[in-house]
Amino acid sequence: MLAQAIEMEAEAYAKAVDCLTKDQNASLAFYDFPAEHWDHLRTSNPIESVFATVRHRTVRTKGSLSWKIAQLMVFKLVMAAARTWRRLKGQNQLPKLIAGARFLDGIEVIETKPQSAA
Repeated sequence: MLAQAIEMEAEAYAKAVDCLTKDQNASLAFYDFPAEHWDHLRTSNPIESVFATVRHRTVRTKGSLSWKIAQLMVFKLVMAAARTWRRLKGQNQLPKLIAGARFLDGIEVIETKPQSAA
C-alpha cells in the first residue's frame, strides 16, 4: 500500500516522498511497541509541562538561589507535578520490553522453535 502511494505521488510531491522514504523506519518504529503504550509514545506533553513549570519557577527566582537550593526546589516541583501524572497503560508489558521481546503492530511476536520429530 505504501509503495502504491509513493508511486502515485512521487512526481507531484518529490521532496515529501523522499523525506518519508528516507525516514520510514524511524517513523514506523512506533509500531514496534505494545499497542497499550501508543498513547504515551505519541506525545511528549507530560515531560514538557513538568519542565515548563520548573523553568517558570527557576527563572522567577533567578539569582536568589544557591545551586543546592535550586536543586531542592526543582526536586520539590517535580514531586508535586508527579501527583497529577497518569499511570502508564500496559505496565505488564514493561518487563517484556526490557527483556527484549519483539512487538509487531503492537502485538507481541512469540517465536517458536521448530521441534524435531523423535
